[in-house]
This record gives sequence, C-alpha cells and structure tokens, in this order.
Amino acid sequence: MGSAWVGLCCAFALHIADEALTGFLPVYNATVRALRQRYRFLSFPTFSFRLWLTGLVLACGILFALSGFAFRGAPWIVPIATAYGAIMVGNGLLHLGASVRYRRLMPGTYSAPVLLASAIWLLVRVAERN
Repeated sequence: MGSAWVGLCCAFALHIADEALTGFLPVYNATVRALRQRYRFLSFPTFSFRLWLTGLVLACGILFALSGFAFRGAPWIVPIATAYGAIMVGNGLLHLGASVRYRRLMPGTYSAPVLLASAIWLLVRVAERN
C-alpha cells in the first residue's frame, strides 16, 4: 500500500501545482459566491490565494509524512487511506465533469486523470489488503 500512497501524494502535489498555475481559486471563489446568493443556507468558505495554497501544501506534507505508516501497513492507516482515495477520486471526477459540463478545460483538469488513476490505485491496494 505504501507505493500507492506515495503515488497519490505525488499526484496530489502535481494537482495542487496545476490548480495554482491554471487559476482554480478565482473560479472556486466565484462559484462559492454565486452558490451563497442562490442558496443562502450554504456556507462554503472563500479563500485568499496564500491561505488556500498554504493549507493544501500543509495537507500534502502531512500525507507524505504518513507514508512510512502506509509502507509498514499500520492498521489505523487503512481508513485514512480509504478516505484519502475516495476524496481524491471525487476531486478528479469533479474537475473532469466540470470540463465536460462547461465544454472547456477547467483549472486543475490537466492533472485530474493522474489524480484519479493514483486514487484508484490506492483504493485497489486497500481492498487487496482486506
């Protein structure tokens, strides 16, 4: 499971760079503002670029730091790996789906297939473990 974990961490790092370089945050913030106006009960946050990027880099760093536990097969890492893989499958599918829906490449779409493939690899390795 360790190799798949590190693979997804690398894909996540690539995805963060892709989003930062292709203007994901302005699209996200504008979408959140529009959703808030239409659906007042939603309270998704908006972010400054610095806070958003810092949070993602920290999250990615923490996930990389857990790699040793994935290689050793620590039992408590299994539910974390499952959640990590599932969230990244959803992330990749959202980028690809939005690109299809809006008929243009949305920010983050270049790395979405790598993210999706890596997340599926991790989920397969988790399933093989059980």
